[in-house]
Amino acid sequence: MSGFVSDQDDRQRVRDASDIVAVVGEHLALKPKGREYVGLCPFHEDRNPSMCVVPAKQIFHCFVCGAGGDVFTFIQKYHSMGFRESLEYLAERANIELTAFKPGASGGGNSDSSTGIGKREIMTANEAAQSFFKTILNHPEHGQLAREIIDRRGISDEMVERFGIGASPDRWDGLFMTAQNKGMGIEEFLAAGLIKARDTGGHYDALRNRLIFPICDQIGRVIAFGGRKMQEEDEPKYLNSPETPAFHKSTTLFGINHASRAIKRERTAVIVEGYTDVIACHQAGVEHVVGTLGTALTKGHATVLRRLCDTVVLLFDGDDAGIKAADRAIEVLFSETIDIKVAALSGFTDAKDPDELLKLEGGADVFRRVVENSIELTKWRFDRLRDELKDAGPARVTQRVEEEIRKLSDLGLAELSPMRRGLMVKQIAQAARVEQSVVAGAIKMGRNQQNRFTPPIEDVDNLQQEVNWKPDAREQLLGCLLYDANLWLLMSSEQRLLTRTTAFESQLSITVADVMHQSAENGAGTGLHAVLDELASLGDETGQSLVEAEQRATMLRQMIARDTEGIAERVTRLFNECLESVALIDARVERGSEGVSEDQSDESAKLQAFIENQRGMRKKFGRSGKNLLSGD
Repeated sequence: MSGFVSDQDDRQRVRDASDIVAVVGEHLALKPKGREYVGLCPFHEDRNPSMCVVPAKQIFHCFVCGAGGDVFTFIQKYHSMGFRESLEYLAERANIELTAFKPGASGGGNSDSSTGIGKREIMTANEAAQSFFKTILNHPEHGQLAREIIDRRGISDEMVERFGIGASPDRWDGLFMTAQNKGMGIEEFLAAGLIKARDTGGHYDALRNRLIFPICDQIGRVIAFGGRKMQEEDEPKYLNSPETPAFHKSTTLFGINHASRAIKRERTAVIVEGYTDVIACHQAGVEHVVGTLGTALTKGHATVLRRLCDTVVLLFDGDDAGIKAADRAIEVLFSETIDIKVAALSGFTDAKDPDELLKLEGGADVFRRVVENSIELTKWRFDRLRDELKDAGPARVTQRVEEEIRKLSDLGLAELSPMRRGLMVKQIAQAARVEQSVVAGAIKMGRNQQNRFTPPIEDVDNLQQEVNWKPDAREQLLGCLLYDANLWLLMSSEQRLLTRTTAFESQLSITVADVMHQSAENGAGTGLHAVLDELASLGDETGQSLVEAEQRATMLRQMIARDTEGIAERVTRLFNECLESVALIDARVERGSEGVSEDQSDESAKLQAFIENQRGMRKKFGRSGKNLLSGD
């Protein structure tokens, strides 16, 4: 029991020190709106800011996909963490020392059911490997070549430390033997791709005789590694960790943990091609720079960046690979609400890449001019097309321009929302130097219109749930109790039975009701934060993720705030209406009356009419400028 109290004390201390606006604002761009803040919801394909952060209540909520909860819920969901991980992350952020933790069931999530190795275990192996690689870099013998290369590339000691650069020894089993000697499980290193099994038996290191660059997520956890060869005869030039539950190349950007603040400040992200290019930029004080890991800009990358900024600048060396990468980015332009520009060093400098440029006197200023003079992706594409056709006649040029417009249409131009399509048509017309009517006429509704950019199935489920699921009277009753814990104290024991879990059809509502009763019995009350704490405790004990239940609880609470505008009299009136409605329904069910469904429908209709009346009153008499999510 004392451990439970300590755990609750830890939670409260960390929550008090973790303002939700500040925490969410570190992960995505927020804009003030009345007494709240709004931003693009990171949990569904959000094209307009639909997530609201409510500082007065220290919660977030998205009415589109249903995501919501407190600061712990946000961190868990955003970073795919268990509750304990989120607590430790926020405690470290706030410089709070937690009481000793005695782990029970694993709550790491994302684990392989056959091996038990998941994201948490892989990152533990990565941390151990990073320590090993840093030790090798500082080793008098094994790290000598790596240190010479670092000195030759002009990478400062500060950047070596900031980016955690290390080295692997020129031997087959350096990391393997170290892990064995420390009694660490080899399975975790196998799952992380750091150690590989021989077909003939035994194991060997995956990264050997290489300069090592840790690849981190946005909060600085090592999720993978990149290894650059140190000797010419070794191939390939770069090796990356394989895809794991912790590492997905299409959504990972090198340096994002160091660049995110600058990207939000500049409202622009610059993407370069290599590890050393990113490091050189940061060393020169240009910090809104990240790198892709050997891939073109993907939709996943754009999804990460659009939470932080409005514009992405692709800076490439001008070779065929860079041009192809820019060409492939056109698909991202149509699938994400983010502006994409292209920049090249040629025309500004003879330097072949940012690393070489930034070593020159005044190189940082030249780099900034290169970025400032970047051009829209569509204009760059049509300018390049004209260069290719400079000796062709007008008919051929017109034909190729129209073909290009139709190609863009096939890539998704025809499927954009009317407003965004109109803006894109105008931009393409300007780039192609034709009338907008020509572009509009070339747009054709492709055969794959219905499924080209279909949201992931989980997003579709969320959207359908939001459209089709409407809380019944009993769930509205839960919402009232989540909104105002004092209402529970006004209920008789018989009335409290109206929220018994067996009466709900939705499993999520059953979980919320059950946990609400536990929270009330524990003396914590039925308020939203008390229920979220109880859900977190239950998830920690069982090793299950209860984020969806946290979202349901938040959604129910926010629906009450919206429908009553947070006016105490309206909340109480709705609460009493729900009590009466549910009591009548249960009484008829107990009498075994025929046509129960019809009776329930009648009661639901009455309740819905009451809610609609409340909404009408809000529209007619609502206070000007009041945010409907505030609940104040």
